[in-house]
Amino acid sequence: MRGKSRTERIVDLREPRTLDAVSRYAMHERPLEAASPFIFLIGGKGARRLEPLGYDAVVRLFARRMAKLGLRTPETTPHALRHTHATAMWEGGMRELSLQKRLGHASPESTKIYTRVSDEAVLADYTRALESNR
Repeated sequence: MRGKSRTERIVDLREPRTLDAVSRYAMHERPLEAASPFIFLIGGKGARRLEPLGYDAVVRLFARRMAKLGLRTPETTPHALRHTHATAMWEGGMRELSLQKRLGHASPESTKIYTRVSDEAVLADYTRALESNR
């Protein structure tokens, strides 16, 4: 997938439900004649048919799906999910350099912008620090 920076990103599909959904799309909806290595392509009969979906198209599709599910808010965007994922990986113990590579960032500063430390994580760190000083 290409992000908004037009840089290609590799997307892991480790969740069985996600892998199943992508597999169903690839087997039943993706045009059979497509030679592109990209999974999600522009459909229809226009001049751009079979080109990879751009970032803006993915955002629009995501927004429509969220609206259909009754879950659409200004905070529910693919980019917000990227931040949420980065934070979950960071709080789960992923090393900063590994997270930087996973996100495709050139610098650690960019990665730090993506991660937010939750109140629960701050409290847990604080409690551990207090207990180690006893």
